[in-house]
Amino acid sequence: MRVIISGGGTGGHIYPAIAIANELKTIDSSIEILFVGAEGKMEMEKVPRAGYRIVGLPVVGIKRQLTLENLAFPMKLGRSLLRARQIIREFRPDVAVGVGGYASGPVLLAASLAGIPTLIQEQNSYAGLTNKVLSRWARKICVAYPEMDKFFAAEKIKLTGNPVRTDIGAAAGKRAEGLAFFGLQPDRKTLLIIGGSQGARTINETMEKDLSRLVEAGCQVVWQTGPSFIERARAAVAQSGSPHIKAFDFIYEMDKAYAVADAVVSRAGALSVSELCLVAKPAILVPFPAATDDHQTKNAMSLVSRQAALLVTDREAREKLVTETLTLLNDPTQQQTLSRNIRELARPKAAREIAEEILKLND
Repeated sequence: MRVIISGGGTGGHIYPAIAIANELKTIDSSIEILFVGAEGKMEMEKVPRAGYRIVGLPVVGIKRQLTLENLAFPMKLGRSLLRARQIIREFRPDVAVGVGGYASGPVLLAASLAGIPTLIQEQNSYAGLTNKVLSRWARKICVAYPEMDKFFAAEKIKLTGNPVRTDIGAAAGKRAEGLAFFGLQPDRKTLLIIGGSQGARTINETMEKDLSRLVEAGCQVVWQTGPSFIERARAAVAQSGSPHIKAFDFIYEMDKAYAVADAVVSRAGALSVSELCLVAKPAILVPFPAATDDHQTKNAMSLVSRQAALLVTDREAREKLVTETLTLLNDPTQQQTLSRNIRELARPKAAREIAEEILKLND
């Protein structure tokens, strides 16, 4: 059996795709998998690191503002569609899977036109335009949230949750290993800050501004900044003089990072929310306000409405975020409530369920 998995752009698309691929290989090691991503995007580095082959399309996204880059969009889309058709002809997949991101559109459209069954994995609580269009031809749509029939045909929907890497599901037993890995002390409260794979400017600038408050409170911090902010973060850490603040542009060992965390500050991308549910960590979510259709706020509210997370808006973050974080770190009762409620929303078998749906399309 041959499967194409297309999409990427952010870790929120890439890591679920890798989790699905891993599960397919666990079920049947003879399955051949080819990833298709966007040239120059992070999937072109992350997917090979996970052990899979990937080819790139010249596709780009269209900017919401009027820019010169948008003039090149039709030409690059056309080239991507031609390249996607060529990839389909050469690889001859039995099923094509789209996980979101620029490459999903051309690949799933080309596969549909070639009569190849397609499956969409929609990670957010608010479906994106590309997936809504592609859903017309998709045989199955795996979703992470209930009530997605307002976007897709109900008979195509399968509620699976978002797939998460296997190592993160095993994070609970890795605290001692994580403390040693990050060089942390077992008797200090530990805060994990994650702004997604690209970082989050508001969260980063807030932590930079108020790092001294965290140091004075005796906190340890594991801080994923994204590549564009890492030098500023390192300068802030050096200025703080604390050996307990650890800044990284990217953390591959997220299982260990979750294992050491007493609380987490995070954006509310679909993957981050799914991981937080699985590791059952008390979290303060700061949704990215410019996300398409404000879907991160909708993702966050799906937890906040169940008392499973706290919310600080991007606009409020610079004034309130660190204060709210210190309050949470010093309130074991609230930590327990959030942890208990968020655990109930976890779907640890998502990758297996999606893999099984893919296999059914080949029957």
